[in-house]
Amino acid sequence: MARPRKPLLSRDRIVDAARALVDAEGLTALSTRRLAAELGVSGPSLYNHFRTKDQILEAVADSVSAQVDLSMFEDGRGWRSALHDWAVSYRAALTLHPNIVPVLARGPGRRPAGLRLADAMFGAMVDAGWPPAQATSVGALMRYFIMGSALGSFAGGFVDDETAYDPADYPHLGQAHLLAEHQHVVDERAFEAGLRALLDGLELQYAGLTAAPAG
Repeated sequence: MARPRKPLLSRDRIVDAARALVDAEGLTALSTRRLAAELGVSGPSLYNHFRTKDQILEAVADSVSAQVDLSMFEDGRGWRSALHDWAVSYRAALTLHPNIVPVLARGPGRRPAGLRLADAMFGAMVDAGWPPAQATSVGALMRYFIMGSALGSFAGGFVDDETAYDPADYPHLGQAHLLAEHQHVVDERAFEAGLRALLDGLELQYAGLTAAPAG
């Protein structure tokens, strides 16, 4: 009986396996040798698709950027609503793959999906009336906020042990041990509060930009 044929090695298959490995074990777990073993191929066969491990990481990062919805910049909604929905989608993609965020934080570089993301957001802001320099600042501050929120959980940073928060030392942290239990709710509420505050501030700036000059 003939042996079952292995799936053909492809860039997509390599990226999917690398992303799963980074998701499960972090950036340091990824090596060409480990990845080849996960795929059931020889190490040199990876070099037919990627010359270096860094190229694989760049492709993994771009595959995550490709998960961000950009339709809100094309369907005619206002800039504030578009920015809000984009930020929510962006963060959702990053929270599914938090271990790749340090690579994404370097900027889009030459990554196609990352550049499409930046182009869509910047173009929508300029089309809405933001001057290019201001639109650049909006893109930067949104990226800082979104990526920072995806790097870790605020609530998850507190242990669920009441004895860790002696009131003699931490008189205001008597309920801190409960945060981990409500991690999702706390983190989502904090993200929405921060996003709303950012957008409120941007709306004030935008009003000043578009106000008619005094006669």
